[in-house]
Amino acid sequence: MHEVPQSGDARCPGVVLLHGIARTSASMKSLERALRASGFATLNNYASRRKPITAFADDIHPEAARFAERDAPLHFVAHSMGGLVTRAYIAKYRPDRLAGVVMLGTPNGGSEVADLLSRYRLYSAFYGPAGLELTTTSTPRPDALPPVDYPVGVIAGNRFIDPVAGLFVLPKPNDGRVSVQSTMVAGMADHIVVKASHTGLPRHAAAIEQTIAFLRDGRFRPSESQEPASLRRSCA
Repeated sequence: MHEVPQSGDARCPGVVLLHGIARTSASMKSLERALRASGFATLNNYASRRKPITAFADDIHPEAARFAERDAPLHFVAHSMGGLVTRAYIAKYRPDRLAGVVMLGTPNGGSEVADLLSRYRLYSAFYGPAGLELTTTSTPRPDALPPVDYPVGVIAGNRFIDPVAGLFVLPKPNDGRVSVQSTMVAGMADHIVVKASHTGLPRHAAAIEQTIAFLRDGRFRPSESQEPASLRRSCA
């Protein structure tokens, strides 16, 4: 992981960004830029294959712990599997100043697409142990992670690019990888659906605006009253 320096960031709320499996920090750059422009300091990047989900939590801990030493609230914003890594991390290393968590397309109940693909050796070879933990029948199941007892906002997508997965594999509505129903997690503070595909969620304008709204207010903003993206705040 690496911290992106920001003027006055010692007083800015911090956000740990965790991308999805087999992705990189680049997939979170649009979201990261919007967060920084809105007055948040950021920490972005980790390796997301070859290990179980709980091992990723251990991997990110040293830098996340240093980032959490700042005298400011600490948030997590995570896409897809990153949300499960977040849950595992908080369960083991809960920061003292933990604030809000936003999950985008996280398969809290597993993914039927992973169920289908996990039968093939190439899938397990590429995605590693974490890929097998994304199924609805994995041991432990994604929904067997410790329950959330902190503010969580979940953003789901309802558009898909792959017609096979979207129409025939996943329950509807879905984002092509995860069903809207599977994104839900017991104890969440709010849930919203946007018109985005799974891979498109971290760069979707409405998802980005709603992420910032939740981090600020602890709830999503009704679509008709969303704050314009051009309205920025600074903590410097």
